[in-house]
Amino acid sequence: MRRLAAALIASSLLLAACSSDEPEESTETSEEAPEETTEATAEDVAALEAVTVEGEVGEEPTLTFEQPFEITNPVARVETEGTGEEFPADAQLAVDAVTYSGEDGTVVNSTWENGATDSLPLGDPQIFPAIIDVMAGQSVGSRVLFASPAIESEQGTQPALVMAIEVVGVVPTRAEGEAVEPPEGLPGVTLAEDGTPTIEIPEGYEDPTELVVQPLIEGSGDAVEAGQTVTFQYHGVTTSDGEVFDSSWANGSPFTTTIGTGAVIAGWDEGLVGQTVGSQVLLVIPPEQAYGPAPEDEEAAETAHALAGETLVFVVDILAIS
Repeated sequence: MRRLAAALIASSLLLAACSSDEPEESTETSEEAPEETTEATAEDVAALEAVTVEGEVGEEPTLTFEQPFEITNPVARVETEGTGEEFPADAQLAVDAVTYSGEDGTVVNSTWENGATDSLPLGDPQIFPAIIDVMAGQSVGSRVLFASPAIESEQGTQPALVMAIEVVGVVPTRAEGEAVEPPEGLPGVTLAEDGTPTIEIPEGYEDPTELVVQPLIEGSGDAVEAGQTVTFQYHGVTTSDGEVFDSSWANGSPFTTTIGTGAVIAGWDEGLVGQTVGSQVLLVIPPEQAYGPAPEDEEAAETAHALAGETLVFVVDILAIS
C-alpha cells in the first residue's frame, strides 16, 4: 500500500511492507497491517501529552520528549486546530510531517527537509484508527501529534516513532478541468456521478502497436515532470475481454507513486509525464510498454507477469503533485 510517500512514514503509519508501485498491485501488501486491538492507555496518552512542540504552523516543528520514548499502543492528539476548510472523514490529505526516533530523539524523516508534501488517505483501512479518530472533524491547517510503539519484526526492531503531521490541503478525488472530445474508434469512457469511470471496448477493436495517449479532461494545474511524486485515480481493463484488472476507485483510495523513473510501467511513464494536474487521460498501452509479450512456452509462463501479452486500457485522473 503506497500511502504516505516516504517509506519510513508509511511504515510508521501503516506498518505494512511497501508494494511494488505498479498500478495493478498498488493496494496489496506482503503482510496484513496489524490491527490496533487495544486503545491507548492512560500512560500512552500521558506520554504523548508530555511531548513539547516548538514552531509555528507551516514551519517544521521541533519536538522534545524524554528518551527512550515508550508506549504500548498507538496514540494521537490534536496539537493545533486548523482554520481552513473542514475535510470529510475519508479525505485524501496533503500533509507535511516530521518523524523522530523515540529511541534517541533524532529526526529520521521530514517533508520540510525533503521539499515535498506527502499524502495521507483517511479512507484507507490500514491507517491506524488512532490517527483516523483524531482527524475526525478537523480542518486544513491542523497539526496532529502521533506516536507508534516499538515494533518487533523479522527485519529487527523499529523503535517507537513520534510524529508531527500538519494538514496542508485536501487532494481532489477526481479530475477537474475542461472536457475534451476524443476521436472516434477509441475505447469509450463514461463517468458515474462520483467520477468512477467505466471503459467499454468497441466491437472489433484492433489493438494499437504504439502507445495511445488521449486527454479526456484537460486540467489547469502544473505539468507532471519526471521524478515527481504524483497522486492518481485510475481504472484499468484489458482489451481482450474488457474486464477490470485493477482500479483505485474500487480499492478505496488514490494511488501515489513516482512517475517517469521506471517505478511504474513504461506506458504510464511515457503517457503521463507532461500532462497537467486536474487532467483525465485515456491510455491504451501495448504489451511492450506494459508487462511484455505473451510467454512462448510453459517455462516462460512460470515467470511471466499475469498480464503479459495483454493490451491495457487505463483512465487516469491526475490529482496532485507532491
